Amino acid sequence: MYNPTQAMIVQAAYDSRLVPGARNAIEVCLAVQSHQRVYILSDRASECIAQALADACRRVGAPIRLEILEDHVQRPALSLSEPLMQPLDHADVVLYCVCPMANELSHRQQFVGTVERMGLRYAHMVGITESIMCQGMRADFRKVDEVSKRLLEQASRASKITVRSRFGTDLEATFAPNRIWRKTSGIIEEVWSNLPGGEIFTAPLSVDGVFVVDGTIGDHFGPKYGLISHTPMVLHIQGGYLQAATCANKELEREFWAYCHKHRYSNRVGEFAIGTNLAVFEFTGNLLQDEKMPGVHIAFGDPYGSQTGADWTCGTHVDVITGSCDIWIDSVQVMENGIFLADQLGFDYNYLFEDPSVVLDIE
Repeated sequence: MYNPTQAMIVQAAYDSRLVPGARNAIEVCLAVQSHQRVYILSDRASECIAQALADACRRVGAPIRLEILEDHVQRPALSLSEPLMQPLDHADVVLYCVCPMANELSHRQQFVGTVERMGLRYAHMVGITESIMCQGMRADFRKVDEVSKRLLEQASRASKITVRSRFGTDLEATFAPNRIWRKTSGIIEEVWSNLPGGEIFTAPLSVDGVFVVDGTIGDHFGPKYGLISHTPMVLHIQGGYLQAATCANKELEREFWAYCHKHRYSNRVGEFAIGTNLAVFEFTGNLLQDEKMPGVHIAFGDPYGSQTGADWTCGTHVDVITGSCDIWIDSVQVMENGIFLADQLGFDYNYLFEDPSVVLDIE
């Protein structure tokens, strides 16, 4: 029997500005109901956000269990102990709200794999910050979902997507009919989703060309290096595999190259994605939000085969982002200089100027 009094409840004070984003996550994205049992796994760095999310659950009357990683395992944690996994057996809705450390992908795969097998509604909030809660998590996710659906309809029929940017990205990705395009727009329905949401993605058949990383890098690189627009990294890709990486920051260059050669397929492009969160206007140095900004990101390593249908796996996964994109889905241009071409997708941007949270962020 689920007993919330058994949980380690964090009573951390938090900024009231976290409340709208927390309520958006619980009430809109996850649509938590009073009869549903919620489990939040967090860490010390994210405990204020976790408490805001827990209070949003209490607001709708849902029983909540909150556990903190450091109470049970030493960081970085390669795997999760039974006290952190057992609550999944009694949960209907799950949130993972943790600031990542190097070499922790294995425990995230353990957690997410169990969530998938159990069919739980799940929000993956790796690297969530208070700033993101006040920006990307305040998006109108119903509108983001609308744009994502329109884009997904075109991408799922595409044989190729071409990407170019003002900073030198010139890339062509090709796709196979047996690979599945997924929508993680923030409205969590079929499968689990990152929050804040706002992207469509798949595992490409192949990727060829130059990808200039002038935004953010995933995994532990984001917290360590932040936004790399002043020292962009140039990646040369052929046949879906990384061939070369050059960067003025030689420490980053060496570390990234080593990460992409840790395992078989660590240097293979496992993800191709288009960001669709219209409330995100600029890079912050945090992947969780930056990858949702309208544009393109790819990832080397694991292709999320359980979602995309890819038939290979990898023990690493690292995203990289390029900005100010032009995108063509087959021969149809859908983005110019980072702005979706509304006529091609059948929507307009007027609602942004009626959304108080977005207008305040612009001002």
